Amino acid sequence: MTHEKPAYMNESLSFEERVKDLVSRMTLEEKTSQMLYNSPAIPRLGIPSYNWWNEALHGVARAGTATVFPQAIGMAATFDEDLIFEIADVISTEGRAKYHEFQRRDDHDIYKGLTFWSPNINIFRDPRWGRGHETYGEDPYLTALLGIKFVEGLQGNDSKYLKTAACAKHFAVHSGPEGERHSFNAVASKKDMYETYLPAFKKLVQDAKVEAVMGAYNRTNGEPCCGSKTLLQDILRDDWGFQGHVTSDCWAIKDFHEHHMVTKTAPESVALAVNNGCDTNCGNMYLNLMIAYQEGLITEEKINESVTRLMMTRMKLGMFDRDEKVPFADTPYDVVDCKEHRALALKASRESLVLLKNDGLLPLKKDGLKSIAVIGPNADSRDALMGNYFGTPSQYITVLDGIREILPDTVRINYSQGCHLYKDKVEGLAMPNDRIAEAVAAAGKSDVVVLCLGLDATIEGEEGDAGNEYGAGDKFDLNLPGLQQQLLEAVTAAGKPVILVLLAGSALSVTWADKNVPAIVQAWYPGAQGGRAIAGMLFGEFSPCGKLPVTFYRTTEELPDFHDYSMKNRTYKYMENEALYPFGYGLGYTRFEFSDLTLSSDKIKPGDSITCTAKIKNAGSMEASEVVQLYLKDVETSVTAPRWQLRGVRKVSLKPGEQKEVSLALTAEDMLLVTDEGDSVLEPGIFEVYVGGSQPDARSVSLTGCKVLRGCFELA
Repeated sequence: MTHEKPAYMNESLSFEERVKDLVSRMTLEEKTSQMLYNSPAIPRLGIPSYNWWNEALHGVARAGTATVFPQAIGMAATFDEDLIFEIADVISTEGRAKYHEFQRRDDHDIYKGLTFWSPNINIFRDPRWGRGHETYGEDPYLTALLGIKFVEGLQGNDSKYLKTAACAKHFAVHSGPEGERHSFNAVASKKDMYETYLPAFKKLVQDAKVEAVMGAYNRTNGEPCCGSKTLLQDILRDDWGFQGHVTSDCWAIKDFHEHHMVTKTAPESVALAVNNGCDTNCGNMYLNLMIAYQEGLITEEKINESVTRLMMTRMKLGMFDRDEKVPFADTPYDVVDCKEHRALALKASRESLVLLKNDGLLPLKKDGLKSIAVIGPNADSRDALMGNYFGTPSQYITVLDGIREILPDTVRINYSQGCHLYKDKVEGLAMPNDRIAEAVAAAGKSDVVVLCLGLDATIEGEEGDAGNEYGAGDKFDLNLPGLQQQLLEAVTAAGKPVILVLLAGSALSVTWADKNVPAIVQAWYPGAQGGRAIAGMLFGEFSPCGKLPVTFYRTTEELPDFHDYSMKNRTYKYMENEALYPFGYGLGYTRFEFSDLTLSSDKIKPGDSITCTAKIKNAGSMEASEVVQLYLKDVETSVTAPRWQLRGVRKVSLKPGEQKEVSLALTAEDMLLVTDEGDSVLEPGIFEVYVGGSQPDARSVSLTGCKVLRGCFELA
């Protein structure tokens, strides 16, 4: 007697047919168990246990050894979508290698699956937000551009199987305050929703086909995001056609009744989430699913919908198929943190560095250098390399390590921690300022000083992760914490040339340094190879080419209230004061010239695209890359509109004297205006186009010494 293979095990059938059959064979209790993030095995059906929670923000995280790339904000500073794709492809390759190795050893633990809860595409609207360094910055266009490539790199291009499953988070309107996220109600106008907070999510859903979306902790306009009919049903599924699964943020659903107070009981909270399309629960609230069902709050049909979506993801990842059928199952383990991947991490670290100021001090020359001081709480800090959500690299290269590696033994390196990152002393029994005298001595006995200040993810990060000294991860202000400003001024007063290297995931108000220090570098959290990249840049191995994905403000006081989610006076699009360092800004060691901007037409009809072409020349003496940026301004509008918006990016590498022609297309979508009602409309009138290496604002032009090309066309 032969037993016919069940349909869900039949690899020749479609995933839809197989999933339908599989779900039909489960009992109600079994189905509800599969909606937990740590879903148990169902042995009678051959379903292994699976933990949905895994992280891959800038490398496979929290599961042992992996290549660690620059933190997301550093990747954003590259403005390089091809590089972001390459990074994500490496991450998914390492994720596959680790997953299959763990499976062979029956290790189904947390952080060891193929469902990566990355990228974070929230908008970094306020520099005080502690989790902003997980994002791609303040601009929806850049966030979408890079987010799409990250998702495509994670998910692969196989016609049948996903390489890994990406997740767009946190949906939506989520960027602080961290300490109040479990009870906070983010109020956003329809205009701000559709102009700023939602576009990147829409792009990742419709263009990148992201497999999963994670809800946010907070409420948005009164509805808790993980149970919001407006967000999860009306917008995500009905308007955008999302087909994948939705996961809650971790323990967010218990906030419904404990903190948001929109429900009274755990079963009511579970029902609100499930009925609005939240399929899996990071947390333990979905242990109440059977109670919610018995109380008549949810139907089996709703449970079936969620389980079907979850099983579909697992099918697409090849979890029910033989290894020989799944193209990624033979990924060898020796790709993990291999030489080639570390080389890519070094490249990414190099391209993420932003040169904010240089009065001719950089690049440093090794010839004639007898001594160098390396000072600061971040000079020899591994934490300052990593950011958050990271794996374990096989090698950490701090700034001190990198400088030690690049210089000959004949150069003396005078190192001092200088001060604690945020406390008033390093040694517990010492008096305050216990390292500043040493730092000043080190500076005074050296030819040049590299001063490494800033933050790290122990004070700038997620509520629950970061120390409570700094507002549950958020910053109270934009100043250097602790004694760092005092250290900066004392070291500068020693009279030696100072290079300030800021390792931080967000903008700091370094107005004093801008006036008094000859060179400033924004290094972000540059990853495991960060110190090697920084040292190479300081000594001229390459020209820096990073650009700021966020605005650096002059003062904390000019910022709107942190709780205010209106975009008025926020980001480069709406800010009213002059920036210290503008979005899109960054210097190099060479000089680029832009010329001959031409538009394919000076008058177009609604729906038409237009091509903008310009020439860029490396007029300096060093090979370098430049980020060509295109900004669009709608000159006359019926409603409030940004002063201009980023609408095109192209990374160009040029040898000295080399010239290239760059073409960037503007589509009808790029010309849309968002009304106060949240509608996207095309309004006739004049549009101005700016093309160059920065924004067209006066501060950028002054800092770069390079004018931006301007053209215009009419939409009739």
